[in-house]
Amino acid sequence: MPELPEVEALKDFLADRLVGHEVVRVLPVAISVLKTYDPPVTALEGREVTAVGRYGKFVDLDAGGLHFVTHLARAGWLQWKDRLPDGAPRPGKGPLALRVALETGEGFDLTEAGTQKRLAVYVVSDPLQVPGIARLGPDPLADGFGEQRLAELLAGERRQIKGALRDQSLIAGIGNAYSDEILHAARMSPFKLASSLSPEEVHGLYDALRTTLSEAVERSRGLAAGRLKAEKKTGLRVHGRTGEPCPECGDTIREVSFSDSSLQYCPTCQTGGKPLADRRLSRLLK
Repeated sequence: MPELPEVEALKDFLADRLVGHEVVRVLPVAISVLKTYDPPVTALEGREVTAVGRYGKFVDLDAGGLHFVTHLARAGWLQWKDRLPDGAPRPGKGPLALRVALETGEGFDLTEAGTQKRLAVYVVSDPLQVPGIARLGPDPLADGFGEQRLAELLAGERRQIKGALRDQSLIAGIGNAYSDEILHAARMSPFKLASSLSPEEVHGLYDALRTTLSEAVERSRGLAAGRLKAEKKTGLRVHGRTGEPCPECGDTIREVSFSDSSLQYCPTCQTGGKPLADRRLSRLLK
């Protein structure tokens, strides 16, 4: 799933190519992608894109006060086309969900792989009309997001720090991958209770959070949309690297599996050398 760094880079990529240009066609191929119907997506046609913004993992195209907002979800992506194919795309079983065409002949496709269709598109007069944006917590790279703010957010959280970091209503934009990366950089167990962090631990977590996300944004900045997924994968130090040596200490990176996701961590760096219980695996072995 694209997270804050990739969506930030995608926002910049689109701003360079969309701002100042007119939307001439919006062609939904999979109707399930549309989460709003009034105004219709065709209301964007004939409007000039004036700005591109980001809210957490949402991208917002401002077309003269009418906002095209999309969330790429787990398997969605945006594919830029220097020249769109002629003719309207046909509905079918392929990944294409929606196409946006500019007056230049350029444009982009929104695609989604797999069978779980979660890619979402909204057309609204105010981004806060999108429920997922309305409930977002603060952006962790915003100028006003300081160490004290992080401490306040975590103070009442009676749950594991991994889950707290991924909660979009608490902090916007961090998902499964970067929460693993942040906790590894902070040398903190993903199972540690969020409200139990000492001032020193909050300081270390804050530094790891800002550094990890900022460096990921810088690695992604200027890349074409099609290269962002690959860049994310190559920049990860522990997430998705089960069985590989930890880049810090050389211990073997371990995994804890859940019903629809998994986390990765280093026992030496994060849990005092003790492997965390993988409840899913334990049940299989009984």
